[in-house]
Amino acid sequence: MVNPWKKQRLKDTALCRLGILFAVTVSLVLMLVSVPRTALNNPFSDTDLDSLDQSKLNVSLLSVARGNRMSVRLHRRNSLPPRNLDLYPDLAKDRVVIVLYVHNRPQYLKVTVESLSRVEGISETLLIVSHDGYFEEMNKIVESIKFCQVKQILSPYSPHIFRGSFPGVTANDCKNKGDEAKTRCVGNPDQYGNHRSPKIVSLKHHWWWMMNTVWDGLVETRGHEGHVLFIEEDHFLFPNAYRNIQTLAKVKQAKCPHCFAANLAPSDVKSRGEGFDSLVAERMGNVGYSFNRSVWESIHRKAKEFCFFDDYNWDITMWATVFPSFGSPVYTLRGPRTSAVHFGKCGLHQGRGEEGDCIDNGVVNIEVKETDKVVNVKEEWGVRVFEHQPGYKAGFKGWGGWGDERDRRLCLDFATMYRLPSRDASP
Repeated sequence: MVNPWKKQRLKDTALCRLGILFAVTVSLVLMLVSVPRTALNNPFSDTDLDSLDQSKLNVSLLSVARGNRMSVRLHRRNSLPPRNLDLYPDLAKDRVVIVLYVHNRPQYLKVTVESLSRVEGISETLLIVSHDGYFEEMNKIVESIKFCQVKQILSPYSPHIFRGSFPGVTANDCKNKGDEAKTRCVGNPDQYGNHRSPKIVSLKHHWWWMMNTVWDGLVETRGHEGHVLFIEEDHFLFPNAYRNIQTLAKVKQAKCPHCFAANLAPSDVKSRGEGFDSLVAERMGNVGYSFNRSVWESIHRKAKEFCFFDDYNWDITMWATVFPSFGSPVYTLRGPRTSAVHFGKCGLHQGRGEEGDCIDNGVVNIEVKETDKVVNVKEEWGVRVFEHQPGYKAGFKGWGGWGDERDRRLCLDFATMYRLPSRDASP
């Protein structure tokens, strides 16, 4: 006969063990619930990255980011090969590489990606998507692309992944006009007395980091001599965009030898083009612009001018100080009808309000005509030159926002992170 006291003791022990198991299970569940979604769904696993040569990668990662775990992971991720290699193993020899640079406007990006999926010839080239840091929803959209080879690069220097240190906000940063005279805060004011805003300066930082990385840092493109087409997350491309830019790149040297670039759209973003039977040479626009490596080298030699001009906008910096320093007008060649449209209603760093992206009723209505579906740039056309156009020029002082020495130094570091230091890039 079983001792009743022993039987009770066994029952109590079982209940105790069951209670411990229940407590452990609840704790694990609570831990999983409390982990941010970006950590749970972070696609950049160490397993995927173990095969990379870390010693070589660390050489090009600037010291400002080496202590940031997310920066290191993003930097390592940038060395992975493009996706969809099994679907598109071969690229066309005359390809124009496409670079799409994005921030955090997923609703806009969906529209742009959808337009790219309908572009004739897109499967022949490489699409590079350059992210200003890591945002999970943006990453998922890009990972869904199946219509061409696609490579993601993610800036390891984006302010939003730095909490408490530069390039993000630091505890000792000067914030208001005159703070530098009253306190021992850190930071230099711009020409108007204002101090840096990390969310604003990242616009220029990302563009310059992207340019240096695409042209000089990536295995896939650092040997590419031809044109690279640059678009943003709020640019809608017509189906004929790729064939048109191929044609423009092909005839540029013969038709407009003094042109630095080729554009898909007029410099006036509100214009759909003139519609006449002629090519157009005009001031370079910022919607669907492309240029080759020789032009990049000319831009790179002006790193000091770019990095020290007090304006947080990359395009205004180019128009007001870099292009004028070339010594001659900087023209771009384009067709008489646009092949790309800027549809964004709000700026890069205003793109997400309380109710989402700045798109009317969540829809973008862009009319695509039959002429937008076929090549409408002809090699036999002549060229009309538009001179003395309005816009930012030499002598403009800049809108400010770029007076902090830390931003200027980081900008200069981007120019040399894949190269030996050059005297051209020294202050």
